[in-house]
Amino acid sequence: MNAIKLQNAYRLLNHGPTVLISSAHNGKQNIMAAAWVMPLDFDPPKVTVVIDKNTYTRELIEVSETFAINVPCVAQTDVVQKVGTNSGRDLQGTDKFVEYGLDAFASTHITAPLLQGCVAWLECKIIPEPHIQNTYDLFIAEVVAAYADERVFSNGHWHFDGHPDLRTIHHVAGGHFFATGESHQAGHED
Repeated sequence: MNAIKLQNAYRLLNHGPTVLISSAHNGKQNIMAAAWVMPLDFDPPKVTVVIDKNTYTRELIEVSETFAINVPCVAQTDVVQKVGTNSGRDLQGTDKFVEYGLDAFASTHITAPLLQGCVAWLECKIIPEPHIQNTYDLFIAEVVAAYADERVFSNGHWHFDGHPDLRTIHHVAGGHFFATGESHQAGHED
């Protein structure tokens, strides 16, 4: 895992992957799938994410004022489906990390855990905007740390060739996902 320059953090999300949002507060943690996440600004780096007011993850985010964006890959498609279709609130005396045997590691600037096996991670602190949070379920956050798996992201760019199981995924509906395809370099005319 390589630390990413914050001015390049937007590149981890710019291609529109489905992500997993993790949160934690006061010894409780949760993780959920999210498709409506996007970069918002470069300096300082900001992101937006839509998190429904009925989710357990949102409950934890609102009290901790932080969350992590985990960018999963093809190898984690089943995990994404499981954590995206079940509520952490329904688990009796456990959480999704324990229930599904998910390995996590500690973030450096926030309390939310980071999911092992992902290809990128962004640690985020909420920029309070109560009106848009309550009206549109939209959260704005500053990215305070970013990391990526150097096998597929280095020098500020994704490069999935040779690593089909590490391609990011894109949810289209009903448990169907696409994997990020092959890259194509635009030509330069002199």
